[in-house]
Amino acid sequence: MQDQAGGRSGDSAAPDIKSVIDEESPFPPIRRVGVLRPFAWLKLGWQDFCASPKASLFYGLCFAGMGLLLSTILSNAPQYLSAMSCGFLLLGPLLSLGLYDISRRLESEKSRMLVTLFSMRGRWSNIGILALVLAVIMLVWARASLVVFALFYNKGMPTLHGFLSQLFSLGNLEFIAVYCCIGFIFASIVFAISWVSIPLMLDRDTDAITAMIISTVALFVNVPVTMVWALMIVALVVLGFFTWNLGLIVAMPVVGHATWHAYREVVGRHEERS
Repeated sequence: MQDQAGGRSGDSAAPDIKSVIDEESPFPPIRRVGVLRPFAWLKLGWQDFCASPKASLFYGLCFAGMGLLLSTILSNAPQYLSAMSCGFLLLGPLLSLGLYDISRRLESEKSRMLVTLFSMRGRWSNIGILALVLAVIMLVWARASLVVFALFYNKGMPTLHGFLSQLFSLGNLEFIAVYCCIGFIFASIVFAISWVSIPLMLDRDTDAITAMIISTVALFVNVPVTMVWALMIVALVVLGFFTWNLGLIVAMPVVGHATWHAYREVVGRHEERS
């Protein structure tokens, strides 16, 4: 198998990766990675997608199906559709568990879709705590989203057609700015606590609180690269939504696989301590 610099197993760091090691800390070392590494993660994610297309497409179809279901059921309620679509993104790291497990098993040449469906067996208590945290954040976001709609549309909620036409009009910039700012706050919180925590719990059976702390520390150690990575994820997901959810069939599995490789490069092993 290839080493980690090439994108597979092993803990050796790529040339543009430096380890931040505190010998007094009980936490694993956090690597400081180059700002362009997200492009390498996407490439590795695509390689995993091609290496296990059936299992990856299964999860991609699930994501696309959920997106299509939301847009169909809530087609006449844009305020709910917008809140749930963004909430869908907030829960994305949790829903990608099976994709992380596919990439993990590809490193040891063991990848079966049925096994990935039960990848968190024995770790439900840890993942349950994080799932609860994400669920609470999603519920608070949904309420905040509806409040923003109510403030700007106090004479009645718009139709989906009316909402889209107003969304891209210059006269609605204030609503867009407020909505995006509030959404950014919630998305930042979720991204900080989950971008490497869920793969970490899957790989090392770390408890939820420790995993969220490690994930947040890893973000602050790698602010430039995490900004690039977050923007790439948002761009791919938005592109998926604008292709009537069809793009999610490929985009979400690739992002899920790439997230595993991001974790593998960013979070080191205790053995690396000197």
